[in-house]
Order: sequence, then structure tokens, then C-alpha cells
Amino acid sequence: MALRRIDSSTVAPLFGGAATRRIEAAATALLPVHELMERAGLATARLAAALAPHARTIWIACGPGNNGGDGLEAASQLRRRGFDPIVTLLGDPARLPSDAAASFARARAAGVRFADAPPGDCELAIDALLGLGSTRAPEGRMAEWLAQMQAAEMVLSIDLPSGLDADTGMMAQGAQPKPAPAAGPARARRACLSLLTLKPGLLTADGRDAAGELWFDDLGVEPGDENPCALLPGEARPPGRPHASHKGSYGDVAIIGGASGMNGAALLAATAALHAGAGRVFVGMLDAAAARLDALQPELMFRLPDLLDLRTMHVACGCGGGDSVRALLPRVLSTARSLVLDADALNAIAGDTSLQALLQARGVRRAATVLTPHPLEAARLLATDATSVQRDRLHAATSLARRFGAVVLLKGSGTIAASPNDLPVINPTGNARLATAGTGDVLAGMVASGLARQPDQPLAAAVEAAWLHGHVADGWPADRTFSAGELARSRLLP
Repeated sequence: MALRRIDSSTVAPLFGGAATRRIEAAATALLPVHELMERAGLATARLAAALAPHARTIWIACGPGNNGGDGLEAASQLRRRGFDPIVTLLGDPARLPSDAAASFARARAAGVRFADAPPGDCELAIDALLGLGSTRAPEGRMAEWLAQMQAAEMVLSIDLPSGLDADTGMMAQGAQPKPAPAAGPARARRACLSLLTLKPGLLTADGRDAAGELWFDDLGVEPGDENPCALLPGEARPPGRPHASHKGSYGDVAIIGGASGMNGAALLAATAALHAGAGRVFVGMLDAAAARLDALQPELMFRLPDLLDLRTMHVACGCGGGDSVRALLPRVLSTARSLVLDADALNAIAGDTSLQALLQARGVRRAATVLTPHPLEAARLLATDATSVQRDRLHAATSLARRFGAVVLLKGSGTIAASPNDLPVINPTGNARLATAGTGDVLAGMVASGLARQPDQPLAAAVEAAWLHGHVADGWPADRTFSAGELARSRLLP
């Protein structure tokens, strides 16, 4: 058994709920009776003791299923380690599943205290209410207990935060704790111990907020023949640059965008491409009046879009493009060597079947293409709504990738990189600092720079750009103002 913290350097396969249940069933058939639950309880107790070694009061809220059994087993193990946990149990102990009933008896024998109501305060609350097999929203006493947990200094969820969908990361209505008011007490610090497998829902949509600090224990069980549904990429830094290289080694990037009143978006993308290491960066401003030398960045070469030789260039199109970009898209889609489509370019394609056909034709001829939509842009391309996209981000990203034969970088919490023929990758970096205007333009420029360096590997270029984009935000100094412009000028060069 190996307990480990999951962070931005972790390389790991991700398994959905159905695959995890099959892995669990296979392990249960091979192991002695009750062994798997004992291992789960031991892993939980070890982590709880490490996270809150001086806790005077530990409250374990146990549900009526096997997730509750894991909590009961953890209570026994904590009792043996000198802690005095208090357990509240929903439902009738006589109706517990067999493994959970055995853990209940072991907890009684170990002298664990049981109570009808949660303690008034505690340093650590352990959420063992709903696990992998539940899809219902918490209600009644369960919902009350989840709300009360927020008064603890820390909440540790066993396997999944109660109410979180393991596959999609969507939190059931009423299960997600509300943000604390600015003048009120801080929300509890959150941690989650994923058991047997890492689930994709812990890493995207509501999952990252709900889980908090993520830990994993495989309980000594191998996945066998089960196939993962997604991957964690590990530290996806772009490689270093050899001394024996020159600007031609890193390609020409062209940024096409910046319609009237939106010049800044194109400049952000161009600045990011430059700082991410592109050999040369051209700016094809759609606003002709703005197509002039930038005295602060003389390295950027301004051209009218019609004068750019896109056949040799790695293009990012759409950043601040407005309606003006629509007229250029047939040429861009037909001739760009490699292409990043962002923002207004995506919106134009979503509303024009002829542009969609040209995009699909790029996929047929295997011309490297990366789409970088946020959920609303993805919804327009899929002819649905943003809520539906967010309800299953992995499905939305892979559907888009297959429809257009392109790599898709679906932005948001747990950005997803999907391609038509590869497992999707969930990016583990980034935080709410990125929720500000212009950071998407920066990402588009970074992807274009990555394509210039590796034009035949669009998925790798997208994964590396997303990882580095979020990594810079994660390491941002607390005393330094964050903005898209500052991000674009950061240390991005590999």
C-alpha cells in the first residue's frame, strides 16, 4: 500500500466509477473477507493522524453504506492510536452491508464513542457519508451534518466528498459548502483520500474545490485489465533548448486578431508567444490603424493579415477578432501550417457550416489544429448550453475533438486536453487568479509557440502550455499584482 499526495508533478491514470467498481469487485473476490475495508480504514486513519496529529476531537460522520464502513474502520484504527473519535451513524446499524456491519462491531469492541449528534466543535471532521456508489443529493440529517462540518478546522473526505460525481466532478445540489462571507469565519481546510483509483471527477469541474488537498492510496490493488478514462500528465514542462539552435529552430508564430477596440487581446497572445520561446512572432492586426511598431516590444513584427504567408506559420487566430475575423477564416483554415483557434474565431465557426467543413477538412488531412474554448464557446460548437458542457467536461471535450478532428483544450477548473485518438489529459495546475480578462489570450499564444516548436504534436503542445500557464499562476507571489499582461511577460521560456 502506498499513501501519497497528488500534486502538479503526479503522473497517474484516472479511472471512472464503473471501472473502479470492477477493480473493487475483483480485489474483494481475491482477498480475505473484510480485508479491503480494513485497508481503507487503516489508510484513512494514517492520513487523519498525519493531518491533525494534535486533534483533541475527531468527528467521523458515517453513512449507511460501505463508505460509512470505511469511516467505522478508521475510527477503530484511530482509537488504537490514542485518539478518541466520536462517530455519528446515519441509519440502523442492523441494516448495514456485511463489511460495514463487521466494521461497526470492531468499532464497538475498540471502545469507539458513538453519539446521536455531532460534537459542538472539532479539529477534524471525517466525511464518510456518501461514496462511489451514490448519486443522490444529501438531504435531511446528512445535509445538516455536511453543513456542520464547515465549523471544523479540517474536513477529510473518504474516497470522494459526499455528493461529488466521480466521473464528471459535478457536485449534487446542496452538497457543496457555500463560500464563507468576507467578514465571517474561514471555510474548513479540505482534504480527500481517494481509494483504489484516482477518479477524474476529483480533478475537474467542482472536484478541485470540493476535494481540496488530494491524497491517494491504491490499497495494494492493481487495476488489472481495466483501462483508464483519462490521465494526469505529471510535470509537463517544455524541454530545454540546446546551445546549437537559432531562431529558425523555434518557428514563426502569427497572431491574427485585434479588431478595433480589442487590440490588447492580440498583443497579449503575441507577447506570450514571444516569452514562451517562439523564434519570431508576427502580429496580423485586424485593426489596420493599430498595425504599427510597439516601442515597448520591438521584437513583435506587425503585418497586415493578408501579407502573412500562413503556409509556413503557426497561427493563433481569434484573439480579440470580433466579427472582422470571419472574413479571414477560410484562408486561415485552408492554409495555416498549424493553427490555434480561440475566442471569436470559434464563435464564427460555430455559426457557419462552411467554416465547420473547412475545420473538419484540416482534421482529414491531419493538419495540426488546437481549439481553446471556454465552456460557453464549447457549447456553441456543440449546439448545446454551457451547463451541459460543465455537467460532463470530459465528454464535451472528447466529443469536440472527434467532431472536428482536432485537439481541444477545454478551459476551466481542471482544463481538459482531448484529441480524437488519445486518452484525454486533465491539467492539475492553475487557480482562481486565472479568472480574469486576457488569460485565455495568453494561453492561445503559448499553445502557438508550442506548435512552432513541435508542429506534429498538437496534444503535447496543448498539454505543456496549459500546465505551464497554470503553474505560473500557482507560484505567483502573494504580494505581486496578477494580470494577464504580467502573466504573458513571465518566465515562460523553457
